[in-house]
Amino acid sequence: MSTQLVERTPLAARKATRREWIGLAVLALACLLYVMDLTVLHFAVPAMSADLQPTSTQLLWIIDVYGFMVAGALVTMGTLGDRIGRRRLLMVGAAAFGVVSILAALSTSSEMLIVSRALLGIAGATIAPSTLSLIFHMFQDPRQRTFAIGIWVGAFSAGSAIGPVLGGILLERFWWGSVFLLALPVMAALLVLGPRVLPEYRDPKAGRLDLLSAGMSVVALLGVVFGLKQIAQDGLAALPVATIIGGVVVGALWVRRQKRLANPMIDLSLFRVRRFNVALAVNFLAIFVLVGYFLFVAQYLQLVLGLSTLEAGLWSAPSAVGFILSSQLAPRVLQRVRPAYVVAGGLAASSIGLFLLTLVGTQQGLLLLVAGAVVISLGMGPVFGLTTEMVVGSAPTERAGAASGIAETASELGGALGIAALGSVGIAIYRGGIARNLPEGVPADAADAARDTLGGAVAAAGTLPDPTGAALLDVARESFVAGLQLSSLAAAVVAAGIAVVAAVALRDKASDGAVDQPTDEVETSDEPLPCAA
Repeated sequence: MSTQLVERTPLAARKATRREWIGLAVLALACLLYVMDLTVLHFAVPAMSADLQPTSTQLLWIIDVYGFMVAGALVTMGTLGDRIGRRRLLMVGAAAFGVVSILAALSTSSEMLIVSRALLGIAGATIAPSTLSLIFHMFQDPRQRTFAIGIWVGAFSAGSAIGPVLGGILLERFWWGSVFLLALPVMAALLVLGPRVLPEYRDPKAGRLDLLSAGMSVVALLGVVFGLKQIAQDGLAALPVATIIGGVVVGALWVRRQKRLANPMIDLSLFRVRRFNVALAVNFLAIFVLVGYFLFVAQYLQLVLGLSTLEAGLWSAPSAVGFILSSQLAPRVLQRVRPAYVVAGGLAASSIGLFLLTLVGTQQGLLLLVAGAVVISLGMGPVFGLTTEMVVGSAPTERAGAASGIAETASELGGALGIAALGSVGIAIYRGGIARNLPEGVPADAADAARDTLGGAVAAAGTLPDPTGAALLDVARESFVAGLQLSSLAAAVVAAGIAVVAAVALRDKASDGAVDQPTDEVETSDEPLPCAA
């Protein structure tokens, strides 16, 4: 493949070449793996628990610490990539991810696995901002860039669909640690192909990374995310509220410090850009809705309908496919419809899908649940790609990594808040239903377990005589479905509301045009690959 030096022309006029499209495929693989590692462990919990015998607190940390560390480190890693080079950071993160995956797979104690998962979270935090900022550098043509971001978004959804299926297959034949080894071939491919097909880019005027600012950002985000997830799990309590308040205070001090630094981690002037703020808010609330409702789906499939983990994963696949298809079709729709209306239309469609979930019952609700989930995913697919493009596209090219970190952090916070808020609604309805309708003859310990979670109710019912156990299980499932219905209704109202906001606030002409980019010299191939957009 021959190469040549392109003349100095506006980057927005350049078309991506074969090298960029191959590079996009490599980046998509990394994103797919990033999401798989978030979901695949859930299916390994029974075998892992039997082997390592963690306490309940240790088990929660094993499951959650990866997401905590990712959320806390995203902004720092995005800023670091702008300073040392985005490809370099991605390669270092990929190598670390592979090594720590082996460590996690071979863990011999709960403490070792918790540390391994924390390190995986730090390494994983290099992936999302690095890949997104590299895409903005590689694809300067607006239509091609929209298509590339659709591929990027689709890779995340594909990971959520493939993870449960591959995890289920591995766990049927190998030990629980095998799920972590899925990372090795993907990271090996990234390390081999990345230097060949990915460009390097960093801010030539970037100063040194302020370590105190980096530490403060991690503490602030960890405090808020940890507190929100604890509230979703156990309800309001002093510790999670204190961590949220502490995180907010540290975050305020962090903002104050950025205003005084000559080279801040984030250009705070971005928050004076209307399109940046609106797109960030829409993205935040969209992930709030999506994660909040999805919290109930897996439990419904397994604990209400009684499907196996592999069956539940397969029935979850149609919604993931819908997400992938809609994110890829968005560029074609944008040829005829303004981005603001595409985002608003997607949110409105998602609202309809969420309303469908309010009709799901305790029996024969599978097809209705899948149909509603598919409608939601078809609507949400374009929303995440377009709002992410608006957020990162509002930033100067040299700060794309930091802007990507902001976008990803907003998604993490939106997801945590969605779990906390909508999860709390569902839990309150569930526990209220158990308290009102608890069958007579249920022992106190079984009643306590049933009030805690639906999983606890299923386990407790299995220890009781048939009439009492069956009655308890019916009450628990009906209470859970009532919580799912009300939470879905709340999410539908939020989705409809932000659809209206998006249609009004994002319809300025600046949202429709390409982001102005500086000129530069890049080495490219003279073999362009047609874009499906």
